[in-house]
Amino acid sequence: YFAFDTNEGETILLKVAISYVSIEGARKNLKAELPGWDFDKVRADARAAWNKELSKIEVSGGTDDQTTTFYTALYHTMIHPSVFNDVDGRYMGHDRKVHQLDGYEKERTGEPQKGRAGDRSNSTNPKSKIQNPKSEQYTVFSLWDTFRAAHPLYTIIDQKRTVDFINTFIRIYEQGGRLPVWELWGEETDTMIGYHAVSVIADAMAKGIKGFDYEKANAAAKHSAELDHFGLAAYKKRGYISMEDENESVSRTLEYAYDDWCIDQMMSVLYTQRAGKYNYTAEQANNDPILQRLEKDSDYYSARAGYYENLFDSKSTFFRPRKNGGFVEPFSPNEVTFGFTEGNSWQYSFFVPHDLRRLIELHGGKDKFAAKLDELFTTDQKLAGREQSDLTGLIGQYAHGNEPSHHIAYLYDYVGQPWKTQKYARRIMDEFYRNSPDGLIGNEDCGQMSAWYVLSSSGFYQVTPGDGIYVFGTPLFPEVKYRLENGKAFTIRATNVSSANKYIRSAKLNGETLDAPILVHEDIMKGGTLEFEMSDKPEINAFPSTSGPTSTLPGNAVAVPLISGQRTFGGNSVVSITTPKPDSKIRFTTDGSIPTLKSPIYAQPITISANTTVKAITEDFLGRPSLVAEATLRKRPSDWTVKIVSPYSTQYTGGGDDAIVDGIRGTTNFASGEWQGYQGKTFEAVIDLQRETEIKSVGGSFLQVVSPWIWMPDRIEFDVSNDGVNFTRVAEIKPGFPQREMTPTIREYRQSIAPTKARYVRVRASNFGKIPAWHPGAGGDPWIFVDEIFIR
Repeated sequence: YFAFDTNEGETILLKVAISYVSIEGARKNLKAELPGWDFDKVRADARAAWNKELSKIEVSGGTDDQTTTFYTALYHTMIHPSVFNDVDGRYMGHDRKVHQLDGYEKERTGEPQKGRAGDRSNSTNPKSKIQNPKSEQYTVFSLWDTFRAAHPLYTIIDQKRTVDFINTFIRIYEQGGRLPVWELWGEETDTMIGYHAVSVIADAMAKGIKGFDYEKANAAAKHSAELDHFGLAAYKKRGYISMEDENESVSRTLEYAYDDWCIDQMMSVLYTQRAGKYNYTAEQANNDPILQRLEKDSDYYSARAGYYENLFDSKSTFFRPRKNGGFVEPFSPNEVTFGFTEGNSWQYSFFVPHDLRRLIELHGGKDKFAAKLDELFTTDQKLAGREQSDLTGLIGQYAHGNEPSHHIAYLYDYVGQPWKTQKYARRIMDEFYRNSPDGLIGNEDCGQMSAWYVLSSSGFYQVTPGDGIYVFGTPLFPEVKYRLENGKAFTIRATNVSSANKYIRSAKLNGETLDAPILVHEDIMKGGTLEFEMSDKPEINAFPSTSGPTSTLPGNAVAVPLISGQRTFGGNSVVSITTPKPDSKIRFTTDGSIPTLKSPIYAQPITISANTTVKAITEDFLGRPSLVAEATLRKRPSDWTVKIVSPYSTQYTGGGDDAIVDGIRGTTNFASGEWQGYQGKTFEAVIDLQRETEIKSVGGSFLQVVSPWIWMPDRIEFDVSNDGVNFTRVAEIKPGFPQREMTPTIREYRQSIAPTKARYVRVRASNFGKIPAWHPGAGGDPWIFVDEIFIR
């Protein structure tokens, strides 16, 4: 802050510039972008600059509130991403080194340019050596949010910046080792999931946007997809991410599958370009090693794009978390758990934008899929489980306040019921976007929430970035005009549109009647007019085509089988194996070896009586094997039972009361399901050994992961009893583990005692009180996580 010693009536003039490179860079930016002391001119230039940007889309005929809401939304989509380089083209790279962009001269002098504020391309000062820059370095890429609508919007109104965005991605890959996930001010935050930079790149390639190196972008995409972090190693090994592998396993699997389809789309573009460049015949293409590599890579990523199916439960028609080869039980689709990212199964069970035809088939056809969509919007189920502040804007279990739901209303177009898309799109626009301080139903998320509104109020939306296809919703304004960078204009007109007249009776593109609710990107870029005739009643036959839009994979992924059985058991246990493909065989082993196409064929449930590892593959009708499903089933080491005195969190049950003596151990992934969690209370349980037993040592295994507020206990006490009422202290352990140790750590604490005969053992683990001041959660209640109690 600044403080000034001023006299009454004295005026202070202040201007500020920043640089992420140096103080000298900030001085250069100030000199070039904020010269002189003409406040009114700066304000006028800013107004002119924003008016130019906001004039890329002109709406007319709406109410004042609708118009204000629209331009507020369009403004929001333009705040980020933000230019990161200085006026001389220098910027801080992800390798923490200063880099120089092409197209800039290192020395920049002179007084400012004329024109809009911040314009770096129109200098009139003869001393200036500023050239028209070839590119800018950008920052603030909230890609988990913005790949869905914001970046598709940019491909229409901001193609030049889209090229700069992607070239920024490539430089981040070259300097930082991978494509950005959620990049902020030259740093990778890894805040969200997926590698959705590939969606932005694939969408630009599908739409023919030039100006970046397609092959280099493809190499960067493949590199990011082949890393082994954030569940990717398990995803590649299993064909899905299991709960024991990584948090948010369902969401990660589904989003990785979509991203892999995007990489496959890149391969297709590269293949088509090369084959066309040399005018190859089919035989010549087969002899081109580059094309053959592209085809092989395409098959690989296309197969990975089908991995989503390995988490689909055909009985409930929901995507569900898997663990130890089978589905996690119990399961409720409305429960927000660590299997999902800011959502639940209701919201994520519709996220297969790249293979909607197969998703519809998995539900039993278009009518049943439409019924499932109806249920989503009309269910009276309430959110349960973890409290998640992002889940707002609810219509049934549809949550418009968070991004995974944003495409769902448009899925009715894919099952021949576009009037329902129109109904819900209009309701969302009317109810969740208002001209008021709280006019957004959820986080803006760097323009994504508003980009949905901009596109939707135009009457169309892109469900699958990467395919170049938009599907119809319902227009909000009588007229919307897109002024394109190529000098053409694309106009959408809606006759008699209103809150009542929200249904499309017919649609014409440049005078020709459309038989399906589809708009291709190329149609927009050519310029022209899209005309909607509106009605106050659902128009069942507005689009006579029964095929409608489609999104599909070639089907070269073989589904991984599902292994169901008690993870721990006493006596004998029965194990069953199933596959979602009825025309397939299941082959399995029970000796720990990897099954092959020569392994026994599964015909009926298997009975086991000892610790067993079951592994299985699906063999499809073409004789192709799936990846391996694996389940380890353990015979309980004892017949002990547990009475929990202080209830554990419903999110961290460990599998139930007896989990702390079942012999199954947790990992440093605190949400994998093996740990019992207790917040702000003493962990207390009584273990019944079922008979008087001589005890020689006691102990427990605990976890510390400081970021989510999990610490080692401050004190662990063990008492014994023969009647379960009167207890005697036999051990007290003080872990003394450093509270500031940030590395996720598991520690076993054991203590030998004088041999003592008892039937009951009571264990208590106490925390240290409130979270200390140095932690972001200061004053909150810490967690204790326990996964096993040892009694020898």
